[in-house]
Amino acid sequence: MRDPILTIDGLDAHYGDFQALYGVSLTVEPGEVVAVIGANGAGKTTLLRSICGLLRNTPSAIRWHDKPIGALRADQIAQHGIALVPEGRLLFPSLSVEENLIIGGQSGRTGPWTLERVYTLFPVLKERRNQASTSLSGGQQQMVAIGRALMSNPDLVLMDEISLGLAPVIIRQIYEALPGIVGEGLTAVIVEQDISKALSVSSRVYCLQEGRVSLQGHSNTVSREDISRAYFGV
Repeated sequence: MRDPILTIDGLDAHYGDFQALYGVSLTVEPGEVVAVIGANGAGKTTLLRSICGLLRNTPSAIRWHDKPIGALRADQIAQHGIALVPEGRLLFPSLSVEENLIIGGQSGRTGPWTLERVYTLFPVLKERRNQASTSLSGGQQQMVAIGRALMSNPDLVLMDEISLGLAPVIIRQIYEALPGIVGEGLTAVIVEQDISKALSVSSRVYCLQEGRVSLQGHSNTVSREDISRAYFGV
């Protein structure tokens, strides 16, 4: 077992007076894919928003290479090498595909991910690089969102519901690209509603239920009965 690059210990998260996470703890090791599953409202998106600095927390609740980052701003988190593919994609509608991708590279971090590398991963984006990003299909927009995150050359990419609302053939294309994304040592945390898909691409899995970790284990050994109990608390 390698030392984790990301350690979350007793993470609470709030939206005003509403508490969304209660003492969540998890680890992510370098080079692995960790899946986070759970029903709607379980706290999955809140967890990713906390990691990437969109929700501030106590410094020591989130540690990156054993350094506390829980109170840093989102731009500071990005400089550390953590990128988010947000739920709903959140592309810049007034910009072209290529302009959206270029914005992802503004962090100044160096690494293997360039425009041409993203276009190799998703060839359709090169064909449509001058189109408005929101004129693309949902699946192609998701590819832009993934490419934009990769352009920051992160060490850890957080993917929030990347298959949500997409046709099965598009979901398959995106997940077929995943080995090419993590194949060079990149680490990923994937929030996914499709349990089978989440288990098939990850090495470990955490389940959230009402803001708490209700299950954790290796993806190839957890049972459907365990997952059902973790989802619904029965």
